[in-house]
Amino acid sequence: MKKAILTTKVGMTQIFSEDGVLIPVTVLQAGPCVVTQVKTMDNDGYSAVQVGYVDKKEKATIKPEKGHFDKAGVAPKRFVREFKFENAEEYAVGQEIKADIFEAGDKIDVTATSKGKGYAGGIKRHGLSTGPKTHGSKFHRHAGSNGMASDPGKVMKGKKMPGHMGSERVTIQNLEVVKVDVDNNVILVKGAVPGPKKSLVTLKESVKA
Repeated sequence: MKKAILTTKVGMTQIFSEDGVLIPVTVLQAGPCVVTQVKTMDNDGYSAVQVGYVDKKEKATIKPEKGHFDKAGVAPKRFVREFKFENAEEYAVGQEIKADIFEAGDKIDVTATSKGKGYAGGIKRHGLSTGPKTHGSKFHRHAGSNGMASDPGKVMKGKKMPGHMGSERVTIQNLEVVKVDVDNNVILVKGAVPGPKKSLVTLKESVKA
């Protein structure tokens, strides 16, 4: 992997291509991210670049974090992530990673935390069928039988049941970068991206492109 950046989801809109085709896009505010540490094989046992994104108030920063950021000479950051770049040694502490790391046509993998839906039933959560809708039936939105007879006499692991829905780490692969606005540090990605507005979204070079 040679390209990655942390972004904030702004929302969705649509643009027209040069051929006049309407393209739905997700607008992402990309960085700028600051390199807070470069990890090496000699010192850390592996190569990686640690980046920080979104400034944080100094009074909300614990002392070990503040010392880490002071050593790097950067302001405290709210989000800190590591990317195992193949060319990690080419980066320097304090260097900025901006939207121009990507360009139109690049294939990317997008990772974010999906929208939380709270507690949901089996019909909404797993798409189970409803029961008869007539008045005589008293089986409408129940999940149906959960267990089985005396053998094995238990609910099997993985059974589709009601429970907490959403709010989990989701990765969508092979999305396409439609446009990069270098001046405003904005990346337009074709299609939908997981998570609500203002949430953290990680863009990485696609592993299957």
